[in-house]
Amino acid sequence: MQYPWGAVDIRRSAPPICHNGSVPRFLTLADVAEVLNISPAQAYALVRGGELRAIKVGGRGQWRVEESELETYITAMYKATETFVRDHPFGREDSLANDA
Repeated sequence: MQYPWGAVDIRRSAPPICHNGSVPRFLTLADVAEVLNISPAQAYALVRGGELRAIKVGGRGQWRVEESELETYITAMYKATETFVRDHPFGREDSLANDA
């Protein structure tokens, strides 16, 4: 995207698409960050912390996340969030019960 004052927005608006129209099997950490709407540093922290499985490829050891691993991570986060919401209810009734 080109802004009127000349600055360029280097963020992608969507994950990359292969020539055949599909999403590539392996994503860069920048792609992962875009999908999750987080910073690349946060994506790197997820990988280095072991929360998101990834591989290092090439001579420079660049990180790649398989698309299926990202989907597995997202599914796990939905389950973790459901558990959190169930175990930490939010609402007026809960605060009244705690006041009693």
